[in-house]
Amino acid sequence: MGKRGAKPKGKVKIKWSPNFAYGIGLLVTDGCLSGDGRHIDFTSKDKEQIDNFLKAFHIVVSVGLKDRGDLNQAFRVQFGDVLFYRFLLEIGITPAKSLTLDKIKIPDEYFFDFVRGCFDGDGYSYSYWDKRWKSSFMFYIGFASASKKYIDWFRSTVSRLAGLAGHITKATRNNSCHQLKYAKREAIELFSRMHVRNKCIRLSRKYLKIKETLAIVGGLSGRT
Repeated sequence: MGKRGAKPKGKVKIKWSPNFAYGIGLLVTDGCLSGDGRHIDFTSKDKEQIDNFLKAFHIVVSVGLKDRGDLNQAFRVQFGDVLFYRFLLEIGITPAKSLTLDKIKIPDEYFFDFVRGCFDGDGYSYSYWDKRWKSSFMFYIGFASASKKYIDWFRSTVSRLAGLAGHITKATRNNSCHQLKYAKREAIELFSRMHVRNKCIRLSRKYLKIKETLAIVGGLSGRT
């Protein structure tokens, strides 16, 4: 009878928590599973984003640099963890995920922590004064994905848990991403749910940008 190999040991403790769900959101948007069945890759130009990723999963690994050409370097984390890799497959994250994403198995309790991670990954916000109406200030929070099934699932889950409808802009020939956007009142409510935990992990620049926007919205509400 041959000798049995040692059982693989995981670097990541697989246990749902606000930080863990946030990290899953980062992985869904900016992460990558290699085709070898064990390695996870996370790349970002923002060093705070890298630090947040490591903090979310309580891991300590070396941070390298990845040359994207034109002197455009990014920070990169890559580590092997067979058990975590298999877990990611089980919840719906796959290699070449941009087009294959569908439903992600996130406990409802931690869904908006996951949303915060997605927002800090490739989400966005913007605001502007609408010149057509006096004192009309528009504010949007948006998410993008090349997978229509995933963006439909994301929207329906937000609707089920928070009653927010949002609206989807279809992909075009020049833009392969589907855009899910929440406007003004819904954007404010979504932001509130994303940051309901006082000491949550978050990307400072995106958080502060929205806080500045909300200060304008609050000022307008005070005047009316």
